Amino acid sequence: MTLFRQIYSLLFSLFLLVVASLGYVQFTETQSFLTKQMESDLNNASTSLGLMLTPALEAGDTVAAETLVNVIFEGGYYNNIKLIWMVDGKQQEWNNPIKIDDVPQWFINLNLFKTIKKESTITSGWLQLAQLEITAHPGFGYHELWRIMSNTLIVFSLLFLVAIFTARLGLTWILKPLNALSEHAKKIAARQFGPDMPLPSTTELKDLVTAFNSMSAQLKHLFQSLDEEVGSLRKKNLTDPASGLPNRQYVVSRLNGWLSEPSSGALFLAKLDWLEEVHSKYGYQVRDETIRLLAEKLVQQLNEITPSVIARIAAFEFAFLVTDVEHDQISKYLQTLIRTINQEISKAGCKPNENFAIGVAERVGQMKVSDILAQADNALQKALKDNKTFHWFETTEQQIFTREQWRDNLSHAISNKKFKFRWQPIQFCNGDGVTQRELYCQLELGDKLTHAGQFMPYIELLSLGSLLDKCLIETVYEQKLLERNYEPLAINLTHQSLSDSQFHQWLNHFLRNAPQVERMCFEIPEAGVYSDLESCTRLCNIIRDNGAKFGIDHFGRQFGSMSYLQGLRPSYVKLDQSFAYYDEASHNSELCRAIINVAKGLDIQVIVTGIQEKAQLERFNELKTDAYQGFIAPPENIE
Repeated sequence: MTLFRQIYSLLFSLFLLVVASLGYVQFTETQSFLTKQMESDLNNASTSLGLMLTPALEAGDTVAAETLVNVIFEGGYYNNIKLIWMVDGKQQEWNNPIKIDDVPQWFINLNLFKTIKKESTITSGWLQLAQLEITAHPGFGYHELWRIMSNTLIVFSLLFLVAIFTARLGLTWILKPLNALSEHAKKIAARQFGPDMPLPSTTELKDLVTAFNSMSAQLKHLFQSLDEEVGSLRKKNLTDPASGLPNRQYVVSRLNGWLSEPSSGALFLAKLDWLEEVHSKYGYQVRDETIRLLAEKLVQQLNEITPSVIARIAAFEFAFLVTDVEHDQISKYLQTLIRTINQEISKAGCKPNENFAIGVAERVGQMKVSDILAQADNALQKALKDNKTFHWFETTEQQIFTREQWRDNLSHAISNKKFKFRWQPIQFCNGDGVTQRELYCQLELGDKLTHAGQFMPYIELLSLGSLLDKCLIETVYEQKLLERNYEPLAINLTHQSLSDSQFHQWLNHFLRNAPQVERMCFEIPEAGVYSDLESCTRLCNIIRDNGAKFGIDHFGRQFGSMSYLQGLRPSYVKLDQSFAYYDEASHNSELCRAIINVAKGLDIQVIVTGIQEKAQLERFNELKTDAYQGFIAPPENIE
């Protein structure tokens, strides 16, 4: 029971006790007063009637005596009058039944008034004439007692209602600071640190509010410190100081994650020897400033084509990782890269199309990091040897379909729900079983099974992401996949769905009417959060309000603050696969530990991804991660 209800119940009980006591006192006093009044009236009537009857009794006039008694009896205040003549023993009796108007019979049946009777002897000198007995009628007492108590009850009821209503309003106002303090405490427990509470006027609560404000400020500072520590470690270990771009270590970790999951794209290696010419002419300070300006232009121009990883991996070498794109978009990216480099070469006073070369290696089939690095480096060396601006590593693999063919095939597959599913168990680190299963989709085109890495770039390119997500969510329910296991089922949302307001409305309506929605999990890529936090917040609120869960995928991959976690409040985060290869001896271990601490500090479940063997998993034991995912427990076909 809440404190408000406890105090309210206490006041209710005390007021009820006071009202009952006052009612009891009023009732007994009124009853006693009416009894005495009836007794007094009975005495007066007995005396008066005795004096009136004396002449008639002396004369033996029965009719006159009866007439006198009738006058008194007809007043209705007497239940019974009995007159016994002493001369001959004659007895006369008058009775009035107990019937009282405007008084409930149950009240009369309570017998609140005892029988009041008065006996007297009528004499004349020493001579006894008659015996008179009068019994009072209780009607007057019941009528007056009922009227007084009814009025008293009405007044008390009105006072009771007014007092209770006033007490409720008063308690609400008095306890308002305490309620606000309770809500503030809940937010602190949920790691939501808002502005400080204003100090209440209640003296007893001031110290408590001050203590809570101090605790909230300290916890907020602690989280900010963890976030700043992550930023500092990223800058120290993964950022090139001259250009502000990621360094070689970051590129290698991203390559590991990229090649371990279905995707497409290409790796560019660029050697910019003209920077050495700038160095020899103007010194290292001008060279470093030129590198910084070049980096800004590369990020600005290339990210307009497609999001990519741009890194400085050596003094005059840069790497460019482009993911989830088709061949034509890679060509457009290459053209923009060459144009941007030539613009900066001209600004530096050097000749365009000279003293730089680019090697391009496109991802095909199953590749390792060493494979694609070797291909890109071979292409770079070939371009340098042939004195060309670029060389594209030749591949014998042909495109499966043209863009229009992809559009037709994917549109048909989405309309007719032709996708097939596999799922991968995500297991608790303590061995307690499976926490959830992640869903993967495949597409059968002709007699060949196409995996997501082949068609997902075209899903994004052709703006079919929202349609695909709707199709997959509906298919999950149509095939009753949620009933196959007790574990929640995780579905990855595309970038287009994150910012599509129509998809938001559709998902809200669908989840509101769907059964077992608590078993649904939706995964949002961290890159999508950074690109459109407002839309992601609206989508996450829809998911949470309908009882489903959501998590952040590729957690820790992006450069930037992790303060978004406080606003989104995901149920879990999936650590980026690049951290699966961390080693205690490497600088990456400090960053991995700090990123995990940020999520754990907000009571968010942390899932490690990319686990291939037990030795990898054991390195995460001391970091207190919750679950793991990887080919140590590979995806399974759904029968």
